[in-house]
Amino acid sequence: MATKQQLQSKTPNRVSKQEQIISLMKRGKGASLAEIGKATDWQEHSIRGFISGTLKKKLALTVENEKDRSGVRRYRIVAEEKQSVDVSDIEAQ
Repeated sequence: MATKQQLQSKTPNRVSKQEQIISLMKRGKGASLAEIGKATDWQEHSIRGFISGTLKKKLALTVENEKDRSGVRRYRIVAEEKQSVDVSDIEAQ
């Protein structure tokens, strides 16, 4: 039987798609659907569903979106004092 340490050493240190999206959206300028799609290889309708269902409803994050000067809609996670995202909480869900 493998120990927990042995199992962890075999598991590569990967960043989940959820973590990638949160990281992109936490940037000051946020992220466009195209940027998120390129990072995750997801289609736009899947990204919008993830933003609505997982980020807004499940994780209760505040997400803003607006069009930039070129007309591209950008999505951004708004930092609030009460709001904190712990990666261990995300992975558990």
